Amino acid sequence: MTELLLLVAGLLGGAVNSLAGGGSFIVFPALLFSGVPPVLANASNTYAALPGYVSGAVGYWKAMAPHRDKLMLYGLIAAVFGYLGAELLLVVSDEQFSKVVPWLMSFAVALFVFGNQINAAVKARSGTGGGMKMVGALLLLSLLAAVCIYGGFFNAGLGILLLAFLAMAGMSDIHAMNGLKLYVSSIVALVAVVRFAINGSIDWYHGSIALVGVTIGGYVAARLAQHIPRDWIRNGVIAYGIAMTGYFFWTAYFA
Repeated sequence: MTELLLLVAGLLGGAVNSLAGGGSFIVFPALLFSGVPPVLANASNTYAALPGYVSGAVGYWKAMAPHRDKLMLYGLIAAVFGYLGAELLLVVSDEQFSKVVPWLMSFAVALFVFGNQINAAVKARSGTGGGMKMVGALLLLSLLAAVCIYGGFFNAGLGILLLAFLAMAGMSDIHAMNGLKLYVSSIVALVAVVRFAINGSIDWYHGSIALVGVTIGGYVAARLAQHIPRDWIRNGVIAYGIAMTGYFFWTAYFA
């Protein structure tokens, strides 16, 4: 039953990632329900999400081509600060992380719910190319570093934060933004997974079952996307995310 739960959660999570985002809200709780300790579950969720990031970045490669000058700098920041986020996770005990999870889930769900409004507001203020000059390159890169630390520590909601950063940087081409988002996410996840693996903090068995499900679910959903109303999926993810957040608050502070 545990294997079936993880496979189904992976299928659903991968499909949701392709259609609306937010697959971590399904896969991470499923790993916890399967008996994987909180820190290992979080690390294993990042491992399960990695192939989807990489394949997505490859798919958007042409859209990213006009922004090749950003790849090295963004990639370096993603590697260094994603690693720091992963290192931070490894010094937190399961008990401490269990107390933090409801707040991280709340933050990630809020980002998911209000992500479009956040990105629109940031775009309106940053203009179409003057963002780096208006806000300052150093401040923007510091923001990217903070986002990558968050992503190395807790994967859910990373994409929304990266889109907000790219909007602040003055970008407006959604395809290029999605490509860079997935490129940075791939590097953050890769260095985090390597660090987790060295520390023995990935449940390879349960994480790999989820990974297979995520990969298949993402591919199938991408092929059937035109037949599935995106709003239905999005609203379902929001309701599920809120329910899981409430459950984690209950178990962490009241149970």
